[in-house]
Amino acid sequence: MDSVREQYWRYSLFVIIFGLGAVICIELSPYIGGLLGAMTIYVLLRGQMRCLTLRRGWRRATAAILLLAEAVVCFLIPLTLVAWLLVSRVQDLTLDQRSLVGAVRRVAEGIRASTGYDLLHGVNVSSVVEAVSRMGQAFLQGVFGFGVNIVILLFVLYFMLVGGARMEAYFKSLLPFDAAVTRNVMHEIYMIVHSNAVSIPLIAIVQGGIAYAGYLLCGVHSAMFWGVVTCFATVIPVVGTALVWVPLAALMALEHDWGAAAGLLAYGVLVVTQADNVLRLILQRKMANTHPIVTLFGVLVGLPLFGFMGVIFGPLILAMFIFFVHLFKRKYIDRVDAAHLFETDH
Repeated sequence: MDSVREQYWRYSLFVIIFGLGAVICIELSPYIGGLLGAMTIYVLLRGQMRCLTLRRGWRRATAAILLLAEAVVCFLIPLTLVAWLLVSRVQDLTLDQRSLVGAVRRVAEGIRASTGYDLLHGVNVSSVVEAVSRMGQAFLQGVFGFGVNIVILLFVLYFMLVGGARMEAYFKSLLPFDAAVTRNVMHEIYMIVHSNAVSIPLIAIVQGGIAYAGYLLCGVHSAMFWGVVTCFATVIPVVGTALVWVPLAALMALEHDWGAAAGLLAYGVLVVTQADNVLRLILQRKMANTHPIVTLFGVLVGLPLFGFMGVIFGPLILAMFIFFVHLFKRKYIDRVDAAHLFETDH
């Protein structure tokens, strides 16, 4: 009778935990980007937190405030400036529909003059403009959600920094492994977080800066805006930044600016693309090697879930999923010994 009652209590408790957890996850889903952002930045700052509190004897609250200020200066202010630049451009397109119609007609006229093909044949220009306006409004709503998530990120990050040691110990106790495997699992998790949270933005910033220099040299209109757009295009493997500079070069060619168009194409192929290859090679030697396919599908997963922040968190979650699947395979299917569990397959 006691065993039946014990099982009833156990399964009832599981149902309660699962039900409440599902409700909490559903209600917090709009803010999951802020929570994941706090966890990611915490992993990046935990080493500094340990140094300030354990080696220099700082109070945890004081150290947390200092590191919070560092996160604002190094991470959040640049992101906010980028978001502001994009919002200003999207607002211009959304509010000034007359200019947007004129731009569409000029592009179509250039294509017709150069190729004889009427791009707007049978197409209602107003419907195209309305579609672009809806996309702009959806983008602005996403940026507003991004701002709310930033506030949540700062709030959660402070308490994670203050209670980081207890939080990590509790998380380790929940992992279904012994102490040795748990240490290795945590190390791999930190490596994956560092690899995705550092390498993806770093590659984006470097390539965006290099592309911005090329846009200035070739006389591209709104070079800063297109440089920022190029930063986001870097997360798409294979084509990547070409999604930006190839259409720009094509538009310049339609305007009969052949020299600038050829120069931009050459710059994109010889400088921007090669810089991406070199930078990825250097980072792969210093950090966990994330396959481009993981980055691509991670972005596709992350953008619908997290919006603006999905560029980073999507690949991060997908890399974590692949790691745990691989760990399950080696431990429970291949029956690899714990001492060799994290050795690389050859």
